[in-house]
Amino acid sequence: MLLGVSFLLPAVVGDSFNITISDKQFSAIERKYKAAGRKRVADWVQLVYSSQGRSTEEKLVLVNDFFNQNVLWVSDYDHYGVEDYWSTPLETIASGGGDCEDFSIAKYFTLIALNVPMEKLTITYVKADTVNPVNRSHMVLTYYERPAAVPLVLDNLNPEIKPASERKDLAPVYTFNGQGLWLAKERASGKSRSGSPSSIALWRDMTSRMGKEFE
Repeated sequence: MLLGVSFLLPAVVGDSFNITISDKQFSAIERKYKAAGRKRVADWVQLVYSSQGRSTEEKLVLVNDFFNQNVLWVSDYDHYGVEDYWSTPLETIASGGGDCEDFSIAKYFTLIALNVPMEKLTITYVKADTVNPVNRSHMVLTYYERPAAVPLVLDNLNPEIKPASERKDLAPVYTFNGQGLWLAKERASGKSRSGSPSSIALWRDMTSRMGKEFE
């Protein structure tokens, strides 16, 4: 049995990745993360297949809720033994754990698999009042109905999707997706990108692993 999920990766990466989950991979996931890990992955694939006909609003809610309810926050050091690691969506859902970057990345690619246009989605690095006051770094997923619109925020700290204008606890710094990298003010005004996501080493490393997990 093969269960496939297709992710169109950014043009700067230059390829389209098909994540096909075989029985062999499911077995590897189950060995590492037990039956619960296998079930989370199967539920994730089912979510993608069963939600294709939903409205964009419904897709945002379904994906945001799915990861917030099925993934527990855990630091990269405790989870992977390193200070900073961006996991692929499959790594995140199979393990059932991740930090804010992992939540945002998983939601981003899952929505792309649900045919939400990439240009409407950005991963946004923010300073958040609701996290450690010494290190306020946080990451969320943002959805723009139009380029200069106030985006909706998909967050693992606050499970309710709200417009960014209602998230006074978040101060955006920069934002990126598979098509570009912007300073927050540039993206908010609809300006052209100021950089490439491939300049972010952790993003580049993460996308290079997609499709190769649990081989």
